[in-house]
Amino acid sequence: MIRLAIVCPCYNEEAVIEHSAARLKELLARLGDDGKVTGDSFVLFVNDGSRDRTWELISDLHDSDPVHFKGIDLAHNSGHQKAILAGMMTAVKSADAVVTVDVDLQDDIEAIGKMIDAYDDGYDVVYGVKVSRKADPAMKRLTAVAFYKLQRKLGVETVYNHADFRFMSRRVVEELGRYEERNLYLRGIIPMIGFRSTTVDDVISEREAGESKYTMSKMLTLALNGITSFSVKPIYSILSTGLVFVLVAIGIGIYVLESLISGTAEHGWASLMLSVWFVGGIVLLAIGVVGLYVGRIFIEVKRRPHYHIREELD
Repeated sequence: MIRLAIVCPCYNEEAVIEHSAARLKELLARLGDDGKVTGDSFVLFVNDGSRDRTWELISDLHDSDPVHFKGIDLAHNSGHQKAILAGMMTAVKSADAVVTVDVDLQDDIEAIGKMIDAYDDGYDVVYGVKVSRKADPAMKRLTAVAFYKLQRKLGVETVYNHADFRFMSRRVVEELGRYEERNLYLRGIIPMIGFRSTTVDDVISEREAGESKYTMSKMLTLALNGITSFSVKPIYSILSTGLVFVLVAIGIGIYVLESLISGTAEHGWASLMLSVWFVGGIVLLAIGVVGLYVGRIFIEVKRRPHYHIREELD
């Protein structure tokens, strides 16, 4: 039996938190009856700078059952990945293993029992892999598939169709704490740690209340972090593109010379203007990509803390 901590990041989730807490408590009770977890296993809610009553509800849950419900209140909105990290690093102080899951419980929490079985079989990391995305909006399904494929092409080592529903043993979480990068992308960092891992099926269900706080802009930011933190292929692609345009420029030069010799130079105005605008756009795009990497370096070298905990309910 292990003492398990279920870490749930929360941001303006007052609509779902009480219902989710009841489901997770009932799950822990069943896992305890099956001899998988100890009776003092708990749920740790991480309030990521919510502006609604989320922290008040977490405090009420802790007051009603301090054994099974704990919480930390971050001083400001640090972001989903950093909230997960804060929860894991806090929970592992007393837990043998940690499961991270979004508080809306769209992930299949029944798979947690299978994760524990895998741990008993010698696996330190167990990923919940989505086998069905029917509950997700069509746009999210399309963009998610495209993102995972793009990551693979760029050489980023991740688990396909895995988000942040995972089981990690204490020693893996402690090793994760040694990674000090500020541009957090846990889906890329955790596979790099190298401990034995496996997967379980994760069937996504409909959100029972409230709306997802993971907006398209946040997903785009996460995608950029994932690519620029683990792959330099975009920079090499700029170099390749530059070489292609050198060849194009040579071709245009030959065309210009031919036009001058034949006396039809004025007819090259349209192609010249098109080339100027096209190449100018590529140059700006290249500067932007390099700028992304420079920006990441700027953030990393400052070594600022990932998060600040304002209050902890233990």
